[in-house]
Amino acid sequence: MYSYTYDESTGGILLNSTPTLFSKEPRPVYAQELDMLGFDKYWKYEKQNDIPYMWAESVNYLYRGKHVAKLKGGDLYHAPEIILTTDENGNTIEPEPQGGELKPIDLKSMILANQDLMDVVEGSTVKKIVASYEKYKNKLDIFHVAFSGGKDSEVLLDLVRKALPKKSFVVVFGDTGMEFPDTYKTVDIIKKSCEENEIPFYISKSHFKPCESWRLFGPPARVLRWCCSVHKSTPQTLKLREITGKDDYVGLDYVGVRKHESTARSEYEYENFGKKQKGQFSFNAILDWTSAEVWLYLLRYNLPINEAYKKGNSRAGCLFCPMGGNKGDYVQYTSYRKEITPYIEMIKEMNRRDQGNEQKLDSYVSCGGWNARKNGRDLTINEQHYKDEITDGKCVITVTNPRTDWRQWIKTLGDIPFTYYFEEVENGYKVSFDAKLAKQIPTEIKKFKQVFHKAAHCVGCRVCETNCRFGCISFKNGLEITNCLHCGQCHEIDDGCLAFHSLRTSTGGSKVKEGSINSFANHAPKLDWIRDFFEQGNDYWEFNGLGPNQVKMFQHFLRDAGILNSKNVTTDLFSLGQKIGWQSNVLWGLILANLAYNAQFTWYINNLDVGVFYEREKLSELLMADGVSKNDATSVINAYKRFCETPLGTVLGWGSTLDKGRQIDSVVRSKCFISDNIVLLYSLVKFAEKCNDYREFTLAWLMNTGIERTGISPTLIYGLDYEEMKSVLLGLSAKYPDYIDASFTNDLDKITIKDKTSMDVLKLCEEEL
Repeated sequence: MYSYTYDESTGGILLNSTPTLFSKEPRPVYAQELDMLGFDKYWKYEKQNDIPYMWAESVNYLYRGKHVAKLKGGDLYHAPEIILTTDENGNTIEPEPQGGELKPIDLKSMILANQDLMDVVEGSTVKKIVASYEKYKNKLDIFHVAFSGGKDSEVLLDLVRKALPKKSFVVVFGDTGMEFPDTYKTVDIIKKSCEENEIPFYISKSHFKPCESWRLFGPPARVLRWCCSVHKSTPQTLKLREITGKDDYVGLDYVGVRKHESTARSEYEYENFGKKQKGQFSFNAILDWTSAEVWLYLLRYNLPINEAYKKGNSRAGCLFCPMGGNKGDYVQYTSYRKEITPYIEMIKEMNRRDQGNEQKLDSYVSCGGWNARKNGRDLTINEQHYKDEITDGKCVITVTNPRTDWRQWIKTLGDIPFTYYFEEVENGYKVSFDAKLAKQIPTEIKKFKQVFHKAAHCVGCRVCETNCRFGCISFKNGLEITNCLHCGQCHEIDDGCLAFHSLRTSTGGSKVKEGSINSFANHAPKLDWIRDFFEQGNDYWEFNGLGPNQVKMFQHFLRDAGILNSKNVTTDLFSLGQKIGWQSNVLWGLILANLAYNAQFTWYINNLDVGVFYEREKLSELLMADGVSKNDATSVINAYKRFCETPLGTVLGWGSTLDKGRQIDSVVRSKCFISDNIVLLYSLVKFAEKCNDYREFTLAWLMNTGIERTGISPTLIYGLDYEEMKSVLLGLSAKYPDYIDASFTNDLDKITIKDKTSMDVLKLCEEEL
């Protein structure tokens, strides 16, 4: 809420009446942390841990208003480097003159100095909590405090206790089984206090032990955080159902989220419905508090302090969380080595790629390779039970050794608006349907596939069960679905099944979809970037007004376009563009032939039929059916407009958008205008190269989009029909017999790409133009 400074006289924090928009999130530093990091080599202090000595903001250490040190680097096995602060003359700044002992913070004086403003902070928050209770007390089934054992939830619980009547709320501690040992000690203290004050205190816990779930799902990762659903939110929901006796209870969850903790949380609101838990209200009572105010509150009321903070941990969460890293990993590992070691061993055991190489395994763990995984490709535990592929115009789903009965899961769909075929095979079954349906009814096909994701990989984590508020899904005696209302909530999970999502690898289909469909995030290239780049060439990177992410994405675009090489240096295609003009139709035809193999352009080409207008909502459905998040789908749609504003759209005629104000209403992909058929020769040779140098085929095969192959047909890229392509092939064969031979006799056709490369075609293009 309020800005703060450091008080030299007390060594503490001093709030001022200026509202803050940004906080550096200060935390107190105790002797345990100083010892662990090695500060005892430089500073003298009494080895007591009752009162802190200074404050830290991230890696910066401040003593009585002076910046005295910072940390650099560090990882799981290595302590961060201590860099002592120096003055303008290069002299080390001493916390105390002549190396004197550090003085503990004068807590009593600090608390007194901040008393008036903290009264305002506390009073306004209590009023918000009371108002939320009065608003919903006759409408909801339960009010509860989500307790974690950390500083924020301690403060929140104390405020709720002051604000609400006795027995009007309950406390639920979500025990993941992976909490810090010090957190369990704090929970025991708080639980006893609640019981003494007649506040119901419950503990929710998954039926999986962490060692079991890690071996079922693989280690959690930054983008595969199945652990939060399996070990926290699902057990909590089941516990509240048990307390209320209702599957469809509606409650309000008081949560200790603060917007200063992260950029993502800065967008949170005080009250929301369904964002934290489906069908439930959440109230973020201390949303505007800074960590300075949290610590002042804890110290003012002498609330129990989780010893994890005194050891230097900036958070009190799960052991070895994938969201950690660097100095934080070192502090946790040093504090709780015995407890963390089993998780490290599991990560190593499950790393298929580096087995037998202890040095690489250590690096994989310490440098964060384990928490960067995006699928199950390199896991030793990964046994794929599901794949789908397109064969002869049919999408064929193959399920091997399924874990649950698909006939149960398919009940969640209700009436299925298309025909599908089922066939039992050895150790499983195959299901097939017309591949064109994926474009016609993408949402229905997405859910249909998810039925088999669930059937193939379900481990009974019960997330689907808690998503269903009508009690239709049960795992009490094995999977059983009864009286399903087809609300679709059990499908509102990543890929329909967290186990499948965490372990998935390539599941067939078009092989050119490797990489992110949202390749350029929110930074698709603009026309002026391209113009300036062609004017400046390699010098552009020194003289541009782009931000670092824009530079990164623009270079990605230019590499995939064939304009830059892997070292971000201009190529022969760039030189050609300078000779024939950067807005040349030929240049952009060649560029599109290259971009076709970028995952995002591949998606546009494979999913947007030429001449068909796709409304924004339909386009979003198509993208999400391919596993793209809603936010990423928005980026992909917005990027299409940017691409159409470049010569791809204005010169080549690749596509356009219809807008309502600043919002895209619909998009269309158009037949490209090709001024020289050498562009199509280049695209054909590239197609052959991508198809493992498969150089003899028919026009019918070239135009068959139901065949799985890594090459993308020029007919699909540029929007050409059979007769148009036939004419092009005959013309190219006559003009460039050393490159291609095409014959059409007696309703038989044969296309042969000669032993030339796409680079040979570029050289030919330069010679001719």
